[in-house]
Amino acid sequence: MKNIDNTFMSFDKSYHEAKIVYFGCPFDGTASFKKGALLGPEEIRTASFGLETYSPYLKMDLEDDTKIIDVGDLNLQVMSLDDVLNEIKSFTQNILTDNKVPFMVGGEHLVTLPVAEAVFEKYPDLQVIHLDAHMDLRNDYEGDKLSHATVMRRIYDLVGPKRIYQFGIRSGTKEEFNFSDKYCIPNLFNLEKMADLTSQIGEKPIYVTIDLDVLDPSIFSGTGTQEPGGITFNEMIEGIKNLKGLNIVGADIVELAPNLDLSGVSTACACKVVRELALIISDNLRGYING
Repeated sequence: MKNIDNTFMSFDKSYHEAKIVYFGCPFDGTASFKKGALLGPEEIRTASFGLETYSPYLKMDLEDDTKIIDVGDLNLQVMSLDDVLNEIKSFTQNILTDNKVPFMVGGEHLVTLPVAEAVFEKYPDLQVIHLDAHMDLRNDYEGDKLSHATVMRRIYDLVGPKRIYQFGIRSGTKEEFNFSDKYCIPNLFNLEKMADLTSQIGEKPIYVTIDLDVLDPSIFSGTGTQEPGGITFNEMIEGIKNLKGLNIVGADIVELAPNLDLSGVSTACACKVVRELALIISDNLRGYING
């Protein structure tokens, strides 16, 4: 595991002490519209220095025993697509071998696939919580099976039917919506039914993937495929609160393209989503460890 000097806020535990490993995957090689998501991990890390460690939403602080270490970004810039995916999966496998939780920041949404593959290998009864503007359930996109537009279909191929809980979706082909109705658990347009997750999933292992374009582009324009009609930031916070107590064994946040919002508002939103999700995962882990 590599380390860097400019860690995300107070993610400064030693690797041995940490329970959660935070790392970046700067890649947007299959982005189908506007590129820039490969810049996301670095911009989130840089902008985090202006963000308080305390969350008034959760009444938790990263300076408390958050058990998280930031180990930097993977170097994916000169690799083929297959090598990129293999590198991410291998890195994640090492984290899981050390009995830690991978927390990845992208990058485009395809980088979720190798992380989820590695987590699924360790937890074969894995459930997936998917926040997104788009279904991402195409079997192929312009002939390619591996794309940010097909990532959830490839994850479905892993986990099987009725294990993917989708929230905030408002865009996709007719075929994708029909597939989701039959094989996934779709919740369109908002996050309201996230309140039911505890009763639906219980203590089963969960992977959380948040595509930040689930947020409305009026507050989050810095993403490659903007989709009007999204959720507000406060709705995002309420959704994250509904993850409290769940057995989260892996997570990611993807699709910030900071070059598409020079105001920095999108990056600021992304930083806060990272902070809130990190705190929830850490608090949940504390409950499972002590329980």
